[in-house]
Amino acid sequence: MEDNKKKYDLAPASILTLGTGWFPKTPGGLERYIYELTHKLVDTQDQVELCGVGLPETPENTPVKLTNLANPDSPIWQRLSSIRTNFQKTRVSRPDAINLHFALYSFPILDLLPKDVPITFNFHGPWAWESKQEAVNKKLSILIKKYLVEKNTYQKCDRFIVLSQAFGKILHQDYQIPWSKIHIIPGGVDINRFQTNLSPQAARIQLDWPTNRPILFTSRRLVHRMGIDKLLQALAIIKQTIPDIWLAIAGRGHIQTMLQQQAIELGLENNIKFLGFLPDEQLPVAYQAADLTVMPSQSFEGFGLAVIESLACGTPVVCTPVGGMPEILQNFSPDLITDSISVESIAEKIEQAILQKIALPTREECRNYTVKNYDWTNISQQVRQVLLS
Repeated sequence: MEDNKKKYDLAPASILTLGTGWFPKTPGGLERYIYELTHKLVDTQDQVELCGVGLPETPENTPVKLTNLANPDSPIWQRLSSIRTNFQKTRVSRPDAINLHFALYSFPILDLLPKDVPITFNFHGPWAWESKQEAVNKKLSILIKKYLVEKNTYQKCDRFIVLSQAFGKILHQDYQIPWSKIHIIPGGVDINRFQTNLSPQAARIQLDWPTNRPILFTSRRLVHRMGIDKLLQALAIIKQTIPDIWLAIAGRGHIQTMLQQQAIELGLENNIKFLGFLPDEQLPVAYQAADLTVMPSQSFEGFGLAVIESLACGTPVVCTPVGGMPEILQNFSPDLITDSISVESIAEKIEQAILQKIALPTREECRNYTVKNYDWTNISQQVRQVLLS
């Protein structure tokens, strides 16, 4: 304990952070990560400025200084130009550390950053290849993202933080970043907000969910790589053995209409509910209301924030063997990792868990594991050590 105290006992510092949007107005794993990290750093007396796109004026009750650089609805080239112009206008002091989180918004200001201040990039995923996976851009655009924006940005950075060994490998192999510059620090969870303060029945009543059915929950962006279409197919298989199975899906995305139509075609109208955007205060309640949280990702899951959020609320998680998710469960409940990303494998694992054919960790075990390994207070100090080293 004394060694850890000395390790993190650094003088208060000035930290410049560049993110994307403002959580919770812009919901998402990246935005939540930056929100939690910056607030935890301020808790340790650091002065933190967060620059981004679409940020509000700094509210009186927000200890983080917010600097908006552009309108998120403006055309991309106008947005990038505004980022550069407004960043340059708002510089008044030299920070002790610089922490970048998104290559596109970092790219326009790289030459404006002080040369003698260490730059740490938090690699949240391969932006170009995620775009390719979703088929939202042409090949030329993908190449520009990777070779012009991402690679040029990473070359200017001194060190990197990744949330998992899996994304460390991508950063090393696809972007030629040496392992000596890569630090693996998992994501964190606010254990005071995500907790076991409700019984499953009480949580279900609060949300007006069924009180006498086995419930699955998933909170995902509704895009192809998240695997919700595979989960619906798996649910149709499970329904044959467990007719009253019920799935709640929180989230929005461009394939929502397709998924809703798929649910009808599979005859799941009475077994599924699309919740749309779930208010942030209801998320811990939803985790506690479920028997299982399911993460059916098909690719590019760098960490799996929902996994530790669910565990902090005492609810076990079934996940596919994708990205960093297995790294969370491997030393805790490896039986809940599916054998593959296939529909059949997802269905089999969920069915085994619901029918108690495999051992499930208790609420207390889930909670204790998360508090010990993923408390944001400890995680933020590990990140701080890298930023200021």
